[in-house]
Amino acid sequence: MCRHRRVHYGLCRISDVPERRIQHLNNYIVTNLPEVASIILFGIGFSNLLLARNLIKKIIGLNIMDTAIYLFLAAKGYVDNAAAPIVTSGAVDPDLYVNPVPSGLVLTGIVVSVSVTAVLLALTVRLYEEFNTLDIDEIVHQLRVKDKEAMR
Repeated sequence: MCRHRRVHYGLCRISDVPERRIQHLNNYIVTNLPEVASIILFGIGFSNLLLARNLIKKIIGLNIMDTAIYLFLAAKGYVDNAAAPIVTSGAVDPDLYVNPVPSGLVLTGIVVSVSVTAVLLALTVRLYEEFNTLDIDEIVHQLRVKDKEAMR
């Protein structure tokens, strides 16, 4: 809570926030650093995907988003002092092993990501051969001009 009676838009100055809350936020960020990094990476990739006009930059943004998801899954699947989930004897405590599902999802995602990137790059090459540009706005403009000419 702010110490002042009048608060514009419900916002306080940083100096009004108790140090205990700031320390709690810092501890949360430090203990969940891979998750926070993956969220930041995903945001960078998503903004690149939305704001870039160049098709290659859009593909790079999509790959950054993919990498952020792989980092998040790897961070969630990590267990301290755990072994690979290879059981050689009878019943064993499952808490001693790493969860194999996130690893499998990451490997599958990498294969799919590489395949999608290859297809997108092939389509981008075809678009460049057709329109001599990688600017999406220019490609749309040329398509509209061709469409208007075809309607005449």
